[in-house]
Amino acid sequence: MTSTFSTPTSLRGRDLVGAADLSRAEVERVFERATELKAEYRAQRRHPAAPLAGRTIALLFQQPSLRTRVTFEAGMTQLGGHAIYLAAGDIGLGSRETVPDVAMNLDRFVDGIVVRHSSQEVVAELADRAAVPVVNALTLREHPCQALADVFTLLERFGRLDGVTIAFIGDGNNVFGSLALVAAAFGAEVRLAHPPGYGPDEGLEARIIELASAAGGRLVLGHDPRAAAARAHVLYTDAWTSMGLEAEAEARRDAFRSFRIDRALVDVAGQEAVVMHCLPAHRGEEIESAVMDGPQSIIWDQSENRLHVQKALLAEILAG
Repeated sequence: MTSTFSTPTSLRGRDLVGAADLSRAEVERVFERATELKAEYRAQRRHPAAPLAGRTIALLFQQPSLRTRVTFEAGMTQLGGHAIYLAAGDIGLGSRETVPDVAMNLDRFVDGIVVRHSSQEVVAELADRAAVPVVNALTLREHPCQALADVFTLLERFGRLDGVTIAFIGDGNNVFGSLALVAAAFGAEVRLAHPPGYGPDEGLEARIIELASAAGGRLVLGHDPRAAAARAHVLYTDAWTSMGLEAEAEARRDAFRSFRIDRALVDVAGQEAVVMHCLPAHRGEEIESAVMDGPQSIIWDQSENRLHVQKALLAEILAG
């Protein structure tokens, strides 16, 4: 990865509710730390120092998770800290206990709160009421930790994002929104090919355009996957139905049938293009297994980088 890292003020105590909460310079600070932590971990499978020794975070997860839960729990352990996993039934967030009550209890017990909940408003309210940092680990609106790991992965691959074109094939969903916000701030051209009615909301679209304009990037929306894929450096897709939208699954399968990454679409992008997916994948639906496991896939690099980037984020906001 090649980048000129600036030195913004400390991130200690900061929340990450949305992908645009951190400036480009602050994201680069996290990436610099992630690069160091990844090199240490790759070399030794451990870290000589324990920057989060004695620190504890609470993981409030309304929904199941593989990558997000394991990377946050393992990351805290590897940095000398501890994570407490709290499933939906453990707390009854918003039913058994109000969101403000949960926030004001937890900020007296732990050093940070990581939240996976369908509602962006719940995460924002926790951040508003808790004195400790709150990190959004996925809502129906945003997935900022995924976006940070994705952009870090692309910087490792290309060394820059200005002049890089990312074609997202499918839904203008939480993953697309957060990815576009971060990538736009780094000067990328972000394209979305989506069925009519499944684009990003107007507020998100306006914010992406604002960030892209300031950094020399661009947002392109359309309904033709082949047009979006043409000469793209990156092809990205996600499951057609996000958690919490299961009732729409059948209608979405019909709408998205032609919005999938297969060998033919990869050929449109070219041999130098890379393929990404945030996982979990529905093989044979939004992506072919042959593409997912093929030589142009960097999906497993994305997944690994969730660990390193989230460790860096936690180290920055909890220890500074």
